[in-house]
Amino acid sequence: MRDVAKLAGVSHQTVSRVINEHPNVRAETRERVLAAMRSLNYRRNLAARTLATRESHTLGIVGFETTLFGPESMLYGIESAARAAGYLVSVATVRDLSHRPVLEAVDRLVQHGVDGIIAIAPKPAVTTALTHAPAGMACVAVGGDGQAGFPTVRVDNTAGARLATRHLLDLGHATVHHAAGPLDWPEAQARVDGWRETLYAAGAVVPPVTAGWWDAAAGYEQGRRLAADPAVTAVFCANDRIALGVLRAMHESGRRVPEEVSVVGFDDMPDSGYFLPPLTTVHQDFAELGRRALALLLRHLDLPDGDTPPDGVVVAPRLVPRTSAAAPAG
Repeated sequence: MRDVAKLAGVSHQTVSRVINEHPNVRAETRERVLAAMRSLNYRRNLAARTLATRESHTLGIVGFETTLFGPESMLYGIESAARAAGYLVSVATVRDLSHRPVLEAVDRLVQHGVDGIIAIAPKPAVTTALTHAPAGMACVAVGGDGQAGFPTVRVDNTAGARLATRHLLDLGHATVHHAAGPLDWPEAQARVDGWRETLYAAGAVVPPVTAGWWDAAAGYEQGRRLAADPAVTAVFCANDRIALGVLRAMHESGRRVPEEVSVVGFDDMPDSGYFLPPLTTVHQDFAELGRRALALLLRHLDLPDGDTPPDGVVVAPRLVPRTSAAAPAG
């Protein structure tokens, strides 16, 4: 830093202000310092900064080792938001969403000296494990049911299910069947709740729930059962991959979509608009979830010791109408 100061003809305090983007530096001085840094190939010594400030400027993320679109997109959204804010990221992934593996992931991140932790929390075991983080460690959960006991950012899954179900009812369908995800996941249960509440409020028959995993194979099996019932004219699927399986099952059974059966998904995967037919679905803004989670964690980090953590955030989904849903025939 002193070499940069000497070349730029300024004090080392001025160099420090430029590095830390302090506003009280004249534009020409800032540019002279930046030119000197480029000339000397100067890079900040993050290890020295950590020793001086006791802050690593690194955030820990507990992720879920999966190809599922939702958790994978949450991880990318959080990581992108952290990088944009100038933070390094250390990711600890787990295969099993049970208490011990998640607690071990939290411990690994703590040992790496992260300033705070954001955890993708599709199941309660994740948030339970976070409660065992060291006292004073700022933690934020993304996903789940919002009952973590510390700040949580989540999509309003119940509202999203209401949007999908209401859309199908408004098209004229007498009732809506639901191809659910695994009911031990809070997101899947919330989508069941929103679907069921909407049918009750409309005075419609509430069919039995068919549940499975989050993938197209499970949707295909659920779709085969639904296709065999000629009374089924509308299906709300817990995610787009389930919807993909339902679409194939309907096609193989000779049930045309949307002429005979309407299908609506949840997630708005990038490929959903290229399904045949293009899928009507509920959009989740995972980039916004990442930004909100980061902002919440930074607010938490800035709190004086002993202060109450900030409130959680609920992000509203929106319906994306395409051509897989239409009025019933006749």
